Amino acid sequence: MATGPSHTIHRNHCHYAWDRSLAPVLQAAPGETLTFDITDASGGQITPKSNAAVFANYDADHVNPVTGPVFIDGAKPGDTLVIKLESYAPSGWGWTANIPGFGLLADDFPDAALLHWNYQPDGSRPLLFSDKAEIPLAPFAGTIGVAPAEPGPHSIIPPRHVGGNIDVRDLIAGSILYLPVEVDGALFSIGDTHAAQGDGEVCGTAIESPMQVSLALDVIKGEAPKMPRIVTPQRRVSSSTGSVQITTGIGPDLHEACRAAVRGMIDLAGKVHGLSAIDAYMLCSVAGDLRISQIVDAPNWTVSFHLPDSIFSGA
Repeated sequence: MATGPSHTIHRNHCHYAWDRSLAPVLQAAPGETLTFDITDASGGQITPKSNAAVFANYDADHVNPVTGPVFIDGAKPGDTLVIKLESYAPSGWGWTANIPGFGLLADDFPDAALLHWNYQPDGSRPLLFSDKAEIPLAPFAGTIGVAPAEPGPHSIIPPRHVGGNIDVRDLIAGSILYLPVEVDGALFSIGDTHAAQGDGEVCGTAIESPMQVSLALDVIKGEAPKMPRIVTPQRRVSSSTGSVQITTGIGPDLHEACRAAVRGMIDLAGKVHGLSAIDAYMLCSVAGDLRISQIVDAPNWTVSFHLPDSIFSGA
């Protein structure tokens, strides 16, 4: 078990597209712990002194940078990359914006708006939304992925079957993410850290906040999942406790993404618990949660399906 960071990858080692031809900034062995220094989703274009006028000259080609890529020894196409998220170190500052032309209701809200957040990095106090609301600190990385097999570059904005901008807010400390490897070394990168986000991220931004992320990478030979899969240590909406299995569906058709997420869980329940497909399907219907995790990163949407381990005997 890793006891601390063995390498730090600084925020100047970032890129703005997925591309299998990118030179890795680090070569790491499975099991090593890495700390990634991550800038905000604007790539530094927004600062604590910015106002909404910043979007008049906003460079959309340099947003959502990811730190990396990292080459993982032994990772080959068809393998599974295992990302164990160990800790987040938030910065204490972040922003939320309505960016003209972006978001679920872009036609309803054409004007730019920018909100700054200053918060306690240790989460000892909630984030204040003026005097109207208090938001618990819930840091996670919105963009985590590996290079696709297809020659690049590929936009960083839409998520893919190899991860990327999936914006599943269950990727908290203690969660484990499983990704399919499609190129030698996987070429792993991470970015788009959030201090908090709602499911859907409907206006297009969360509380975008620079921070550091420590994680460990490992490789399972073969068994690459068709879509990203997550195990999280807690269930957010339920009286049940314990870890939760999460499968995902990603694509331009929301209905088909839902179907893919549920199919992924049916396959997983069959493999892990020996359930027939029909039994797993019915179990998913009575005990699982289907959520829209992201519906703004066009042209692909992210759906996640959640099934708690606590429902299984002996869990």
